[in-house]
Amino acid sequence: MKKIAHKAEKKCKNRGRDTMLFHLMLFLPVVLLFIYSILPIPAGILMAFQNYQPGRGFTGSDFVGLKNFRRLAALPDTMPALVNTLIIAVYKIAGNLVMAIVFALMLNEIRIKWFKRAVQTITYLPYFLSWVILAGILIKFLSPGSTASSVGFLNTILMNLGIVKEPVYFLGTNETFRQTMIVSDIWKNFGYNSIVYLAALTGIDPTLYEAASVDGAGRWKQTIHITLPGIAPFIALMTILSIGSVLNAGFDQIFNLYSPAVYQSGDIIDTLVYRLGLVNKQYSLSAAVGLMKSIVSCILVLLGYKLADKYAGYRVW
Repeated sequence: MKKIAHKAEKKCKNRGRDTMLFHLMLFLPVVLLFIYSILPIPAGILMAFQNYQPGRGFTGSDFVGLKNFRRLAALPDTMPALVNTLIIAVYKIAGNLVMAIVFALMLNEIRIKWFKRAVQTITYLPYFLSWVILAGILIKFLSPGSTASSVGFLNTILMNLGIVKEPVYFLGTNETFRQTMIVSDIWKNFGYNSIVYLAALTGIDPTLYEAASVDGAGRWKQTIHITLPGIAPFIALMTILSIGSVLNAGFDQIFNLYSPAVYQSGDIIDTLVYRLGLVNKQYSLSAAVGLMKSIVSCILVLLGYKLADKYAGYRVW
């Protein structure tokens, strides 16, 4: 008994040491998070209600109340940026959700392991590349070209197949810019997003497929009546949780690919904040935009978690 008690005590000490090491590993990231993300929040909120002057600081700048918000409502760029944000974000959320589910179902049907791993690796790779790198690739790939030899790969294919007669300005016209942003974002993320659904598929009881096969159900009917209902809770959960991202249309992607020619269809809230604050030096106005977005996003996140708890049984707190 003493030997067993000694082992239990030693195991408990080792667990406590490991826990302490994990907490020490988290210490520096938490400190950096506090300094760069939490500490500036009160100053940013205060700036939204001031006529902020860098030389006078937060305490010396004049308090103007809701003046910045009224100016924001009067700006001609505010409403187009909001509409563009909602359209691009909603289509990205829906497209990523549907494509990830379809890809997971297709990948689940592959029985050749080496081919399955190769497909997964290829589709996961774009997710780990930054939009700075991918923007350079897409600009070359979609380029209309100034000469026949400089036309991008996609335009070359479209013209050779007779689909278009002239090169398409995918990144330079308002008619195609939104669609290009949505499709390229789905291409970048659908492989990685499918991991959740692939994990959910492993939790479905294999005997259900065996019973369905004995009853004469083919792969399509098994997918409709077993696979989709089996992962339905995960689909509902991911859909509900994505509500909080409705106002995040992807600053990195759009900032690296847009231009003044497509502001009408491509300017979003985040790029508007960037231009107002860093380019035009209207710090208080950009802080007002950011504050409004943060409040709405916070409400949507809380709503999403509430719906997730109610319909999918998912709780964070």
